[in-house]
Formats: sequence, C-alpha cells, structure tokens
Amino acid sequence: MNMRALTGTDDLPRRTFTVKEVERMGEVGLIREGERVELLGGELIPMNAKGSRHETLKFEIVLRWGRTCPRDMVFIPETTFRLAADTFLEPDFLVFPRSIGISDIRGPNVLLAVELSDSSLGYDLGPKALVYAHFGVRELWVIDAIALKIHVHRDPAEGRYRSITPWGAEDLVAPAFAPSEFALRLADFDLRD
Repeated sequence: MNMRALTGTDDLPRRTFTVKEVERMGEVGLIREGERVELLGGELIPMNAKGSRHETLKFEIVLRWGRTCPRDMVFIPETTFRLAADTFLEPDFLVFPRSIGISDIRGPNVLLAVELSDSSLGYDLGPKALVYAHFGVRELWVIDAIALKIHVHRDPAEGRYRSITPWGAEDLVAPAFAPSEFALRLADFDLRD
C-alpha cells in the first residue's frame, strides 16, 4: 500500500518510522504523554484534540456496551491497533472475540472498528478508512458526533470499502459481524455537552 498517496505527501524526502521507534519516542519523552499520534506507512500523523461531544458520545457507548457485551466478546476503547511494522491506528473502539488476545488482533479478526469524529471527519472517512480496508477490517463505523450520523463501511476489497452507507440518528444500526448487542441508535443517547 502506498501510504504517501493516502497522506498527500509531496516529493520532499521523508524520514519514516516504525511502530517500535514511535513507541520508543514515547518512552524517552520525544512524544509527550497524552499526545495523540497515528502512524501511517511510517509517517507520523498528529491527531486533533477530542471535543466534548466526542467524549460524551464515547462515555455513552462505553456505558451501553459495558452492560450488553456478550461474555465471549471484547470491546476495547482507545487501544493502539498495530497493523504493520510501520502502521498503527488509535480507534475509539475495537470489537473482537475474547478468544483472540489483544496482542493477536489483526484486521480480519476485528468484528467492528469504531471511530468517533467531531474534528477529524475528513481524515476518518478518507485516509483512515482506506487503511482499515487495506488491512482487512470487515466493518468500520465512522460516527459523526456533530451531525449524528453513522457511516457504515463494509466489504473491504483492493484497499477500499465497496459498501459505505450513512445512517441517521433515529436509525438502529446493527453490525454485520459483531453480535447484535453492539447495535446503536444515536438518538437514544443524552448528548448534551
């Protein structure tokens, strides 16, 4: 996968990094604690600060899924999702079978990845969705926390999702691969800031 095409870099020389190098940068303080970055094809991508709507929605989803998550499933918030030696993402949620250890999570065994977006919608729907598709994540939800829409991406092939469907706040959206207990209707949440 040509990550430069995704990130829009020009012909200037670049120094790329590995996941291990970025982790070491964090250990020695080159990347500050709490500083949010992702690594796409070796290039560091600084992440926007999370807004209050993002955090409120995340809280509501944690409460809901914490009550309904089947015992044989795991949903994990804000984990480092290591996809390759030079690529990691920081999804808001991953859902996968409990039988898979966290260190063994790969794109194809993730049942649902969720990105909450209040200030990074273009990135989440564009380059980031392409990375998820490239690594075989079967279903990605990009939730627009401002417009209250769930953009459901399914059927990854050739580095893209062949099916992308937007759903409104009143729609009950059920995952295709994760259990039905992970279905969401955004209108059910109290999202007052």
